[in-house]
Amino acid sequence: MRRNAVTFGGCALSLVGALTAPLLWLDTDRTRIHLGRGFEGEGTDYTVLLTELPLVVLTGAALPLLACALLNRLLDGRRDRASDRHR
Repeated sequence: MRRNAVTFGGCALSLVGALTAPLLWLDTDRTRIHLGRGFEGEGTDYTVLLTELPLVVLTGAALPLLACALLNRLLDGRRDRASDRHR
């Protein structure tokens, strides 16, 4: 039961990260300029949608998942050591 809850939590964090990362990316000044909000279209470069956006989404999904896996590994290691002491 606990393993299913941890798996669900990791997937939920990954989904939130994948949805939040592009929103934060769109809010940066650099991205705004690339998408045409510079002075008279200066610096407009729509290739960032093909190059940067997929990487932002993947990173936003991967970082929370890695953090959840690391936390789970650390907590399982502590539990294993605690159970060894009680034997």
